[in-house]
Amino acid sequence: MFPECIETERLQLERISHSSIDVFDLYELYRDADEAEEMFKYWDSPPHKTMKETHDYVDQAEQLWGEREGAKYVIRPKQGEDGASDIAGTTGVYPEWEKRSANLGILLDKRFWGRGYSGERADAILSVVFDRLDLELVVASHIDGNKQSQQAIEKYVERYGGQYDGLLRNWLSMPDTVADVHRYTISKEQYFEATNAK
Repeated sequence: MFPECIETERLQLERISHSSIDVFDLYELYRDADEAEEMFKYWDSPPHKTMKETHDYVDQAEQLWGEREGAKYVIRPKQGEDGASDIAGTTGVYPEWEKRSANLGILLDKRFWGRGYSGERADAILSVVFDRLDLELVVASHIDGNKQSQQAIEKYVERYGGQYDGLLRNWLSMPDTVADVHRYTISKEQYFEATNAK
């Protein structure tokens, strides 16, 4: 149902599973290290304190995949990019089948910020959602105050003629609070209108 691998001009997205991903490499991204506070400031879970947490994260990714409730991928820059083949981050697509919609998510290592990778992987996942899964709406959101995610989301939402839906109060449980979330959507109709116009 979900593609095992997704390629863009500069990126390769690989399904997260025990057979395809080295847990130690993924732990390096998710562990509680120097830049973790900044990376995880607007994330709904804290950095991993042990490799077992990362192992369990991969277990969860396999379960989501097996139940067709979501697909999680590692993001790797291709050859020619700085940090080629390293894990630059993770991304996911999470369908809500009864609503005919899908939610997107992304976490990038700080050293890969500012390269436009968020928008590039969004382009590829939008194609999966609308062309392959035949859903009708993509939802992207960011926690209030996360300016970097806001800028990245606004760029690709505008590119596809999507819209800002508004602020959802007390929407997302965080480790130490409940966060307000800004929601954006792109419909299938808007997506195809924009891609056919290019």
